[in-house]
Amino acid sequence: MKILFVGDVVGRPGRQALKDHLVDILEQRGIDLCIANGENAAGGNGITPPLVEELLELQIDVLTSGNHIWDKKEVLSYFDLQPRLLRPANYPPAAPGQGLFVGRTRNEISYAVINLQGRIFMPPIDCPFRKGEELVGLLSKEVKVIFIDFHAEATAEKQALGWYFDGKVSGVVGTHTHVVTADEQILPQGTAYITDVGMTGPHDSVIGVSKEIILSKFISQVPGRFETATGDVRINAVELQVDDHTGLARSVQRFCLKIL
Repeated sequence: MKILFVGDVVGRPGRQALKDHLVDILEQRGIDLCIANGENAAGGNGITPPLVEELLELQIDVLTSGNHIWDKKEVLSYFDLQPRLLRPANYPPAAPGQGLFVGRTRNEISYAVINLQGRIFMPPIDCPFRKGEELVGLLSKEVKVIFIDFHAEATAEKQALGWYFDGKVSGVVGTHTHVVTADEQILPQGTAYITDVGMTGPHDSVIGVSKEIILSKFISQVPGRFETATGDVRINAVELQVDDHTGLARSVQRFCLKIL
């Protein structure tokens, strides 16, 4: 099967790019399962229930997230209504929502998506290694295709989690930094890995935010209201080919579409 994972969707520019192009991309590339990180879809911070539904209508099967999932409070009570919206599984049990979704593709292949968050330079939440292992262990043996979005800051932590799950899951992809890395690979035991998929949004920016605002903040150290940039919009994603029977990856490649 073919999986397309779309990097962090940033604000209106990222949403519009997907609205204009995603369905065609999925059809042209014969994608069976589409996953996207949507935690920055609402003005660059958080996501709202209407935006969740807007993105899911574009044939995105599961939306993952990260530390910004809590920025829009209206989403807290919405988790119970929309199981295809995930928050990192290693937040404490009292946090609303779930970090695991199990489903079937349109051609009836079982799959699981796990959302985890790192702890280096991030909130001190539960261990992503142990939580991920726990969730993998809970899955039925019939679920061979298992995909992990690891929302983390530190490259070393992301690489370590990739090695930890090598041979246990189909793919481990990193999100959060909004900067695509060039280290996509199949690890020795068959797990696809990339440190960061990058973002879907405006690249004439500082990780999606207007350059002028960020430069002013660095120079003056005075906080300012962040505004999503608009120029040089790109869709960044990775495509995995996975063996349906073993769940191991056959290939992984970066995908970038620059919107003219």
